[in-house]
Amino acid sequence: MRPLHIGLEKATQKIKYYCAYQERSHKEVRDKLYSFGLYKNEVEQLVADMVEADYLNEERFATAFAGGKFRMKGWGKMKIKAELKNRGVSEYCIKIGLARIDTVSYAASLEKLFNTRLQALKTEKNIFIKKRKVQQFLLQRGFEPALINAWINKI
Repeated sequence: MRPLHIGLEKATQKIKYYCAYQERSHKEVRDKLYSFGLYKNEVEQLVADMVEADYLNEERFATAFAGGKFRMKGWGKMKIKAELKNRGVSEYCIKIGLARIDTVSYAASLEKLFNTRLQALKTEKNIFIKKRKVQQFLLQRGFEPALINAWINKI
């Protein structure tokens, strides 16, 4: 069942607050507007108005999201890219967001996670199991297999 139609003026005000609080993707904004009970033509008009008023910018969202997930959660580029695709962000904006991640700090983050995981597995005697566990950990974090394998070969 659709929720009650709250009205275009009230929805406009609510969505402005929603977008001003933090960067949002177009999909998140559309979902929120549909939850207000608005119709498709009203939703599309409001999204266009938000883009025009610069409340909504997919490129800015992708950059903020990629930087935040990398710095705060230690995600790799593959995991960030998958999540941005899941949120309906265009390929162009994803590339821009990922390009803004500093390569030096990215490599340092990978090295730190590698060493931390290796230290946690120091009691593991079998070298192949140790390598597999470290590799699996870093893959789950979203780092590229080529970068991971370069570090794995150092064990």
